[in-house]
Amino acid sequence: MSWLEVGNADLCRLVAAAADLCRKPLRHGVVLVSPADEEDCSLRIEARSAEGERLITQDLELELYRSGTSLNLTLAWRDDDARPMLWHGSHPVWMTARGERCERPSDGLAVEALARRLRSLLEPG
Repeated sequence: MSWLEVGNADLCRLVAAAADLCRKPLRHGVVLVSPADEEDCSLRIEARSAEGERLITQDLELELYRSGTSLNLTLAWRDDDARPMLWHGSHPVWMTARGERCERPSDGLAVEALARRLRSLLEPG
């Protein structure tokens, strides 16, 4: 199923559930930043502790977009431009804010797992 085949509310629930699974023990809510269309979609993934305390430093920005028929996505920490961002198409690539490749950050494994899960859930076919 592609993101176009689910409604915006269902897309937010699907992304939140995937984030909850991949980034335990954090809990997540998702806010649609730009509505899904045929080209792209932007969402904000808001994090909370298991006790419900907001953890703004753990919030992520998610962008979904097509390149040809393939789904690509980027995940970046919302509050820290100095942290690397993850581009995930056919494989994961960590990049600096200047677009240079870099090593995965120490807490990046869960973000990669989230990217893989989202691609598998939202890739058409």
